[in-house]
Formats: sequence, structure tokens, C-alpha cells
Amino acid sequence: MRFAENKQFTQIIYILQLVSLVIGITAIVGIVMNYIKLGEVRGTMLESHFRWQIRTFWFSLLWSVIGLILSFVMVGFLVLLAAVVWWIYRAVKGLIYLNDGRAMYVK
Repeated sequence: MRFAENKQFTQIIYILQLVSLVIGITAIVGIVMNYIKLGEVRGTMLESHFRWQIRTFWFSLLWSVIGLILSFVMVGFLVLLAAVVWWIYRAVKGLIYLNDGRAMYVK
């Protein structure tokens, strides 16, 4: 794929992440797409966006599981809320950086 097509693909994954707040399965579709196409973007600034998206998915999943476990002691709802806010923040920030042609600062 050409760079422009991969950039559009990356944008679609960010949109899938945001849509997943309403339709959860789109997050899984997005992460699968990340892993399938990661090799095609290796060495470009889009690789940093893919890493950003992958980390967003896995850390959000981790914090969501922790939040669900802790919901039995009422603290979990705050953890779940924080995970959702963090998810939105990372997807929106990623879209902004992508549209500006900037790499994410993933280390």
C-alpha cells in the first residue's frame, strides 16, 4: 500500500476505536487490523500511530478488567470511567497528530 492509503487505514482504526464506545466489537476489529497491517507501516511515522493504537487497546482492556473486578467494592466505577476518558483522549490525540502529519511519541 502507498503511504496515503496506509494513513487513511490508520485514520479508520482511530475511528473504530471511538465507535467502540457504542459498538464494542469495533475495538476488536481495529486491533486485528493493527496487527495485520503493522508490517506495511514499519519504518514510517505511521508505525508510531499503530503502536499508539495497540497500546491504547491493551492498556484500556487491562484497566477495564481491573475496574470490573473493583466494581464490587464501588471503586471500580471510577477506574472504568478513567479508562473510558483515557481511551477517548488517546484516540482523539492520535487523530489530531495523524492529520497534522506528526508521529506519536511512543518509545
